[in-house]
Amino acid sequence: MSISNGYCTLAELKAALRIVDAIDDSLLELAIESASREIDGYCERSFTSETATRVFSVDSSVLLLIDDLISVTSIKTTNSTDWDTTWAASDYQLEPLNGKVNGIAWPYTQVRAVGNYLWPVWAVGTPSANLASVQIVGVWGWSAVPTAIRQACVILAMRIFKRLDAPLGMITNDMGSMRVGRFDPDVEALVAPYRKVSAG
Repeated sequence: MSISNGYCTLAELKAALRIVDAIDDSLLELAIESASREIDGYCERSFTSETATRVFSVDSSVLLLIDDLISVTSIKTTNSTDWDTTWAASDYQLEPLNGKVNGIAWPYTQVRAVGNYLWPVWAVGTPSANLASVQIVGVWGWSAVPTAIRQACVILAMRIFKRLDAPLGMITNDMGSMRVGRFDPDVEALVAPYRKVSAG
């Protein structure tokens, strides 16, 4: 198999495991793919990128929370059924400012309406209350996989691959037997800054 949207390379994983042959390449690639998707699930975001059109419902007339965004092609809003208002770049502000969060390079995760512009909010209790009113065309995700995510992927993929040596969850060696834990604390520490914080 080939790796699709993996957060480390086959060469990086083989180097970490000190493997020089190609006998287990397909299993190693599967481990990388599995580790990458587990990181996605834990962080509730993907560190890949794609150009797409996405729509959002609005809770605040000033601040719009969005998926991870690298760049904007267009922003449109609606007060009816058509995307009838196109916003100029001067009508909104992408945040976080300067593309940094706690010193870490970060994609945009919210858009602030500026000047006389406001995001259209449907009246609560109406049939339109939860309908999308903002359409954004752009490049979504992350422009590059963060170093910490790559390292976490290597560690987690190693763990998944070596798990084949412990089919019942127990590893036995010269030091005795030990149980394989649920989630590697080093992986958790590496990915924690990138995990979405859910309200409530």
